[in-house]
This record gives sequence, structure tokens and C-alpha cells, in this order.
Amino acid sequence: MQISFTRSMIRPVGYGKEVVVDTVVELRLGQALDENGLLIDPAIWNESIAREIAKQLGIDELSEDHWQVIRALRQYYLEFGVAPAMNNICRSQGRDWHWVHDLFHSCLNAWRVAGLPDPGEEAKSYLSDM
Repeated sequence: MQISFTRSMIRPVGYGKEVVVDTVVELRLGQALDENGLLIDPAIWNESIAREIAKQLGIDELSEDHWQVIRALRQYYLEFGVAPAMNNICRSQGRDWHWVHDLFHSCLNAWRVAGLPDPGEEAKSYLSDM
């Protein structure tokens, strides 16, 4: 599957002047993922990429429940820079503790679909066991 995203770069055009140049980048999804199925460059994440990652994980369609989890994971990571305790994500959405696992088949899959960076070995172990 080909994915496209726009990468903005600031280019100098003269003394004290700069211009923003948008470049459309296309690559195969497999090239964008590391050996653990996590995005190498989380900055390229968008909803289309989330859908493609989900399909690779056997999730044919992302429901509103899936998007609630994805938004909550991305918001938590944006605020704190670490993986949250998944039971806190479930509780914040008024769900029982295995809700994320039921939706994504593992909490690590939810992390993958959310396009977040490698959380480290300890967190990956925790996210895989949930």
C-alpha cells in the first residue's frame, strides 16, 4: 500500500528570508514502519495511515470507539510523552478495563494505529500483555 503525506520544510531564499516548501512524499507503508510495526516517523501520521495500519492488523474498519481510543492515546502522549496505563484510558471513556484490547486485539496495536513512537521495551511488554 502506498501512502502519501506532505512534509513542510523551511528553505532560506536570501539574507534573512525564508519560504515554507511543501513536498508530497510517497512510500510504501512497510517502509514507514519499524520491525515492531511502529511508525518510524510519527510526524507523518494521519487518519489514512491509521486505517492502513489497522487493516494490516486485521481491523477492517475503525469505528467511533476506535477513534476515541486513538484520540485519547495521542492526547495523553502529547501531554506526558509516555504510554498511559490503558485502564485509565478505558476509565476515562466510561468503559471496562479490557475495552481497548477488545477493539484492537492488543493495547500495543492501539498504540501502532495511533501512530505513536516506540514506547520502549518495558512499555511494549506491558502493552502487549494487556
